[in-house]
Amino acid sequence: MKQNVADAVVIREPGDGAWRQPVSNNAWSATTVLTLLAVWLMATVGLRPLLIPDEGRYASVALEMLRGNALVPTLNGLPFFHKPPLFYWIDMAAMQLFGAGPFAARAGSLLGAWVMGATLFFALRRWHGVRVAGIALAVMATSPFFFVGAQYANHDMLVAGFITAAILSLARAVDDPPKVHLGWLVTGAVACAMATLAKGLIGFVLPAMVIGPWLLAQGRWRQLVGLLHPVAWCAFLVVAAPWFVAMQLRFPEFFDYFFMEQHFRRFVQSSFNNVQPFWFFILVLPALMLPWALWIPQALRRAWSARDARIGLYVWWIVAITGFFSLPSSKLVGYVLPAVAPLCALLAMVLTHGGQRRWQWATAGSALLCLALVGAIAWQSPKSSRAAALALAAAIAPGDKVVMVEEYLYDVPFYAQLVDPVIFVSNWNDPALAHQDSWRNELLDAARFAPKNGRQVLQPIEQLGQLACGTGTTWLPVSVGRVAPVAALPGAVRVYGDKNSELWRVAARPCS
Repeated sequence: MKQNVADAVVIREPGDGAWRQPVSNNAWSATTVLTLLAVWLMATVGLRPLLIPDEGRYASVALEMLRGNALVPTLNGLPFFHKPPLFYWIDMAAMQLFGAGPFAARAGSLLGAWVMGATLFFALRRWHGVRVAGIALAVMATSPFFFVGAQYANHDMLVAGFITAAILSLARAVDDPPKVHLGWLVTGAVACAMATLAKGLIGFVLPAMVIGPWLLAQGRWRQLVGLLHPVAWCAFLVVAAPWFVAMQLRFPEFFDYFFMEQHFRRFVQSSFNNVQPFWFFILVLPALMLPWALWIPQALRRAWSARDARIGLYVWWIVAITGFFSLPSSKLVGYVLPAVAPLCALLAMVLTHGGQRRWQWATAGSALLCLALVGAIAWQSPKSSRAAALALAAAIAPGDKVVMVEEYLYDVPFYAQLVDPVIFVSNWNDPALAHQDSWRNELLDAARFAPKNGRQVLQPIEQLGQLACGTGTTWLPVSVGRVAPVAALPGAVRVYGDKNSELWRVAARPCS
């Protein structure tokens, strides 16, 4: 069936279930488009300092693994099992190539963003034509949510990229009912495995939540059963399982901590940070997609009137992701990054038929907004301790020790390139810690898996005076709000200070 829509010929192919435009002769090659995407994302990735806590924490873990055990993530020398290792492995490889800096620390996020953009482009080019694919990629690349997320060192963008790849690969596997294409099914299973290694069980739970109900709604239950092909499951297990099994064999409490506590209990409990109402993501996702979000109402109206299976996939994909992450009380904006790709697809279909000038001007304006955001963050450097860490790196000598008081400055070990673990002093016996989600809990959790090392680096606040003595110099990087107990130490001298943090030194002295 053919019909004219605006200036394009649109073809609805039998069995395809999607509107499609033919590839124009002057279209840029996929290689050119995806190279430009990579250049656009990398151009500003090293301009701003690491933000804390996330970026400093995960960059430091990757650096520790690079210097130590490449299988066991460690935070300050203690096993750190909040997340699986794929992000750290990618960062380790980047640090080997480019050195330990902000660029390498964000390599995992960059790769996840590029995978998301590349897989969306190829899928839409097949299903809807190169024009829709190109506009969707332009919308994605210049959305502040995607652009900043691609340059933010945590696990959210990496898992979002592979979840997107998994969903699109599985959708491609069922393109020709009632057949299931085994090659694409295995590709989807491997993408699920990579997503699982990026952040855990959501790596295959979310793709299943999107593809399964979508197929059932169309009565395509035979294809749904076909997705359970044993070859695909074997491919998933070969990629995903070895690291988890290795950690369980080495640390008997690993499965309970990683799966039960960090997945199920974290999902149902309300004692974690960032408690938000159910409707949080319904407002936040459009806000983070501005100015493109202005076309969301039109895109939803068009999707409703289309009554098309492929469009239905994009709508259900958004609903499933936002609905899933709306259930727990704890909500972080990065959780809904897997919903960006289908939203960009819906927006592209509206923009495709709205005239070339409109989406090109929107792209330029949105790109300037993205650059302005990165520039503002770089200028403000919120909570960054980079300057204090660089002052520490320039002055520290072998035999010196570093002590932090009441607050973990996550970026200091990374920027100062510290080799030995930092000693943290705090009130570790505070009963309220059991009901908090904080850096103290992260270190206490890690100390479960290495109790001896934990006792060495986690010291009570009452021992601060004894710790700041001995044969070597004691260095104390501290946030501006935690200076008082450090300044009260005998012989303490302020070496550096700015609006975020200070560096103090206590010269070698005998312990009383």
